[in-house]
Amino acid sequence: MASFKVTGGRKLSGEITPQGAKNEALQILCAVVLTAEPVTIHNIPNIRDVNQLIDLLGDMGVKIRRLSESSVEFDASQVNIDYLESETYKAKAAALRGSVMLLGPTLARFKKGRIPSPGGDKIGRRRLDTHFMGFMKLGAKFNYSAEDGGFYEVDASHLTGAYMLLDEASVTGTANILMAAVLAKGTTTIYHAACEPYIQQLCKMLNRMGAKISGIGSNLLTIEGVEILGGTEHTMLPDMIEIGSFIGMAAMTQSEITIKNCKIPELGIIPDVFRKLGIKLEFRGDDIFVPAQEHYELENFIDGSMLTISDHPWPGFTPDLLSIILVTAIQAKGTVLIHQKMFESRLFFVDRLIEMGAQIILCDPHRATVVGFDRKQNLKGIRMSSPDIRAGVSLLIAAMSATGTSIIDNIEQIDRGYQNIDTRLNALGAEIVRI
Repeated sequence: MASFKVTGGRKLSGEITPQGAKNEALQILCAVVLTAEPVTIHNIPNIRDVNQLIDLLGDMGVKIRRLSESSVEFDASQVNIDYLESETYKAKAAALRGSVMLLGPTLARFKKGRIPSPGGDKIGRRRLDTHFMGFMKLGAKFNYSAEDGGFYEVDASHLTGAYMLLDEASVTGTANILMAAVLAKGTTTIYHAACEPYIQQLCKMLNRMGAKISGIGSNLLTIEGVEILGGTEHTMLPDMIEIGSFIGMAAMTQSEITIKNCKIPELGIIPDVFRKLGIKLEFRGDDIFVPAQEHYELENFIDGSMLTISDHPWPGFTPDLLSIILVTAIQAKGTVLIHQKMFESRLFFVDRLIEMGAQIILCDPHRATVVGFDRKQNLKGIRMSSPDIRAGVSLLIAAMSATGTSIIDNIEQIDRGYQNIDTRLNALGAEIVRI
């Protein structure tokens, strides 16, 4: 298990380019299984979760040809569907939550699918009901076996289009159902669908492959089933979570940085939420310039009441950035309530921030109140462990702004979602040593 040794108090300066979007990559890569023709994907992030999924695709028989560091051609013309029965598949798929999105493509093309209970962040319950309810609406038969750690098996011999109202706007659930529906007979209507930019990207890619999806960008998707899909070329968006992480990092460390090639129109309200913390941002073309800020003051609501920041389905604020918002508020002037609605274990990392000296009240598993220092007191370095991807980077931001040295253990969690984060930040002036 690796660790980061972080020397705090270093100000950053320079330019940094965000990686390709992790959450988009996981569903886009699964979609290559839908066709026997080559699919070329660009701007693939070099992170653990994505690399594990690429390895899993290779084990399934997908031919993988690397064109460059971030571009790969996939040829799924000779998928070995029997591999899904193997112990190797079980072990690899169980370690990666993104593997659940292989179900939709394998159901659509091979009429069956099988996955073990998937892994991923330990941030609370992450049920799969939406996925399977959608598959069953399409006519699939579902079976769950609790033996050997749990296996989900789906038979989809006769997928037929249907109307469905999802019980939640699940991003991975919407992606999975979409990929199953594109090759089903007839028309599928998905109401209360997720409409994140990642889903929009997937829909656009599938349409280029020959699918017929309308309503892209809304929560009402209509899919007219086709018999076969062809190859295509696709470029992934920059990672909006990494962009938000860099904004918070710059504010906490009083650094001046430029975040390059951000695809700003795809960021939704993310920049506005950071502005509510008092952080100044300048859009320079498609770049975001964050000036060094000695102070930043939290806004109140119009009636003078305390600011609350909570997560919502898109186009609301993404839950993946609430941990970043929370840690950034530590040095703001004012008080904010952070309300994490989706996951009941995602705020538990604040114990480490409190140990570093932060003024945070954990109200319950979903809410925390942060009383900002306004730079009148610094956090102090401690030893801590990264519980999940986003909390890990939040702790890294705290350590970079703290007085003294911090050790962050279990940084494999950070590596799952952030590409060479230590090397890239050290190039801006950080002092992070991998030990």
